[in-house]
Amino acid sequence: MAMNHPCFSASLFSFPKNATLSTPIQFSQQRINGCNIIQACAIPRDTIEHSGNGYSSFPQKHYSNRETAGTSTSTNKAPPPRPRRIILVRHGQSEGNVDEGVYTRVSDPKIGLTEKGVADAETCGRKIREMLEEDQVHNWKVYFYVSPYKRTVDTLKGLGKAFERSRIAGMREEPRLREQDFGNFQDREKMRVEKAIRMRYGRFFYRFPNGESAADVYDRITGFRETLKSDIDVGRFQPPGQRNQNINLVIVSHGLTLRVFLMRWYKWTVEHFERLNNFSNGSMVVMERGYGGSLSMHHTEEELREFGLSDEMLTDQEWQKYAKPGELNYDCPTINSFFTHFGEDDDGAAKDQRLDHPKKRRRAIYDE
Repeated sequence: MAMNHPCFSASLFSFPKNATLSTPIQFSQQRINGCNIIQACAIPRDTIEHSGNGYSSFPQKHYSNRETAGTSTSTNKAPPPRPRRIILVRHGQSEGNVDEGVYTRVSDPKIGLTEKGVADAETCGRKIREMLEEDQVHNWKVYFYVSPYKRTVDTLKGLGKAFERSRIAGMREEPRLREQDFGNFQDREKMRVEKAIRMRYGRFFYRFPNGESAADVYDRITGFRETLKSDIDVGRFQPPGQRNQNINLVIVSHGLTLRVFLMRWYKWTVEHFERLNNFSNGSMVVMERGYGGSLSMHHTEEELREFGLSDEMLTDQEWQKYAKPGELNYDCPTINSFFTHFGEDDDGAAKDQRLDHPKKRRRAIYDE
């Protein structure tokens, strides 16, 4: 039973008119086919309009090109192209992944990769390149964001071997993408106790002594997301004088940090986060441009369930396929876990209201 709930479209991505969905992206190391186009933001108009897919939304500022009085140069420039996709990469196998005792004698930021971890990174780089070459465009490039920890920097170096200099648009070391802080040098037995307590307390809110909780990571990832959005809006990845629509962003980070990034991106709840599992070392999750950047556009239901998505999360991902940025989903099933007093009449009234408007019928048919 779908209930009314104002969930946001979480993605920065959207399709232009006349665009179609690409072939679904495969989870982790599998390849991607197809290509889509992203809307971009530039200078706002003086008027504000509402999006019209039949669902309530915040007023959407639409953008146009206009001239600025008193300037000698024309400002009739189209907004910068959006990146083609965002690729999340977890670092390769680290020394700490195979021996927790390393944390007692080496500081977390200085823990490097194993030989397998180096191979993981190089393999992942080749798979990314193969994926990009399947787009069959000549001017694709990659831009990297990387955590400053040694294992993520070494992973980036491994990834980079798959790309010549002309293919790399740039990179940025980003401290907010670092691993969750577990304290300084760790006592192995004490850490085992702390992790057991965390499972009883809750993985999201438990703060390690002298360290962080996942909630703390969420706060800094929120700041990073705003920086990322700003970089996209101003075309930070574009070479001078160029307007390349085939820039691909690669974020090289850590398991929990990337789960928190997805939580923040898709507005998942704390309960949703508690369900999620890490993806394996040296693997990737790809966020392809689309209507709403839905994960279900890219991954099979089986893969998403393995990652930890619940029925209601999968339902919301289906809605995200067609949502425009900033829209609200008043049929988001998450409402059921917060408000349990609604009856069948509430759902029926909401469905009847949707069907009253012709623009709502396509969406209502899809729901059923």
